[in-house]
Amino acid sequence: MSSSPKFRVAISGAGIGGLLLAVTIGKYSDVPIDLYEAHSEITTVGAGVGVWRRTMDIMKELGLYEDVAKVAGRAPDSSHGPYVRRSDIREGGHEWFRQTFIHGPSLMHRRDLVHILEKHLPKACTVHLSKRFTSYSQTPSGSLELNFADGTTATADVLIGADGIRSPTRKTMFEQLAKDTPGTIDPERLSHYVDPSWTGYLVYRSMIPIEKLLEISPGNPAASEMLIACGRGKHIVSYPVMQGTLVNVAAFVLDPEKKNTHFEGHWVSDVSEEELQKAFDNFEPYSRQLLECCEKPSRWALHVVNELPCSTSGNVALLGDACHAMTPHFGAGAGQAIEDAFVLGRLLAHNLTTLSNISTALRIYQDIRLPFATFVARESDKTGYMIDFLAPGYFDGIDLSNEKEDLERLHQAAVHQWDWQSRDGSIGEWLEAEKRLEESIFN
Repeated sequence: MSSSPKFRVAISGAGIGGLLLAVTIGKYSDVPIDLYEAHSEITTVGAGVGVWRRTMDIMKELGLYEDVAKVAGRAPDSSHGPYVRRSDIREGGHEWFRQTFIHGPSLMHRRDLVHILEKHLPKACTVHLSKRFTSYSQTPSGSLELNFADGTTATADVLIGADGIRSPTRKTMFEQLAKDTPGTIDPERLSHYVDPSWTGYLVYRSMIPIEKLLEISPGNPAASEMLIACGRGKHIVSYPVMQGTLVNVAAFVLDPEKKNTHFEGHWVSDVSEEELQKAFDNFEPYSRQLLECCEKPSRWALHVVNELPCSTSGNVALLGDACHAMTPHFGAGAGQAIEDAFVLGRLLAHNLTTLSNISTALRIYQDIRLPFATFVARESDKTGYMIDFLAPGYFDGIDLSNEKEDLERLHQAAVHQWDWQSRDGSIGEWLEAEKRLEESIFN
């Protein structure tokens, strides 16, 4: 660790990605960090989150594994996976397949994970609450001036936008690229990169007490394991959280013709139990009984960030949902944000990274992480269409002449979609990033 700070890092957004970035930087350096959060406390939206092996490797590296394991629904290193049913048969569906991973997902409440990360924030990190970041600009001295909704400003040497799908960091970055570097960003394509796109999915979310489910539906598989109930154009994902006391429910309804169209109204709204139940009235009893337990469900218009040509510019970089917000069909959004944060944090903390070569370090981060995260986002979208029986060339839920054979072929294709989880994760990516950083200096 140096005797004097080499630069100051600002992080916009205290979500999972922003917190993990601060934890990583603090573990390997004394670089001062300013973490800006729009809300009056560090909190999170959504409920359940899955932590896979690739992410758990990072937790072990950072010394967070034991804390995360305590709040996980299943042992992080146990062999398990989702129970998948064909459920759009009202009188009774059937098991489609059981998918088992050598290291299955550790399912937990997002709030538990956020609290763990908050607890491990380094002393060099200053948290600024109720500071809604709006834009940035470069000063004559080369530093960055940060603007906030309350009219105040701050300065930093490096800015990391971990500020979500509606990221003001992404908006400012691409507006400046379109303005200052002609030919880099087509002005007519600017909104494509700045504005999120609606996927055509509506997602109904709820958390239900396990006792309530078992009272209404004794023996319901959703009470004990991750369950995916599939049907044409819709599916339900559920799994226990909070040490098995609650069941997290997410029910997806897709209209493919509305993909990339404008969604009218609020992205998130409270809806009636009747609306949710009606949407799945053609599903089997297990699913209908599960949804009967959902009180005061919310409905989310699922948006994503379109594929970006870059995720850095100068001394500014994007991370997590700000860079590659994706559909949740892999349960990989939080994991990819964590992988981003680990690689980027190690680069920023490295003793070879200085104020003079920050932009080089950020480009290395971009070149390693952006292609892979973009691939995961693309394949997640494809997987959603598969389990909704809407993927071209596969079982469509209508032609039942070879249902058994067609479902088996789709099963094998869907399982293959998860092969990327068995690849080496961001520990290896970090080693490659360090190699490239060394080469940029010594070669």
